[in-house]
Amino acid sequence: MPRLLTYNVHRCVGVDRKLDVERIAAVIAEHEPDIVCLQELDVGRARTGHVDQARAIADRLAMTSRFHPAMRVEAELYGDAILTPWPERLVKAGALPSIKGVPGLEPRGALWSEIDFDGVKLNVLNTHLGLVPREQRLQAAALISREWLGACEGPTILTGDFNATSITRPYQALTRKLADAQRVLGNKPTVKTFPSG
Repeated sequence: MPRLLTYNVHRCVGVDRKLDVERIAAVIAEHEPDIVCLQELDVGRARTGHVDQARAIADRLAMTSRFHPAMRVEAELYGDAILTPWPERLVKAGALPSIKGVPGLEPRGALWSEIDFDGVKLNVLNTHLGLVPREQRLQAAALISREWLGACEGPTILTGDFNATSITRPYQALTRKLADAQRVLGNKPTVKTFPSG
């Protein structure tokens, strides 16, 4: 079984408010993952020195990167990535639904790669759901539809920053389709990923 790591890197700015791509890569390297799913990466953005953060982290880890921009502002991109040293092929990358007319909502997306891990084809999906419950429900419904998880054949892993706890409807919708790895591993209580502070 592959060692998988998912991490919202907050554009490589730590809790100390310092921008440091190398430090983020070092934290990831400590865990020796086979597959890395990252959220909130900047690519070519002025606020982070125009660095391709997905590629910089992948290079440091001797991996390839597959990036999907959920948001584009001219040449500046912001989104999610899947990194791995294993053979990988893009299956799909695209937007998730949002609520029209609600100011301040960020565009959200998902990325689906097929990774050949030791001869086993794994479907790996990475996403970052919105903050508004109604929007999250729409996005979870889209993910379990035939467009995404409903089209997966074989072993499938969904990762991401879901901005949800186990009592929320988006989480419950997703776990009707997939098992929660924390529960399968017997983590009780499950470790919260949101809110994490």
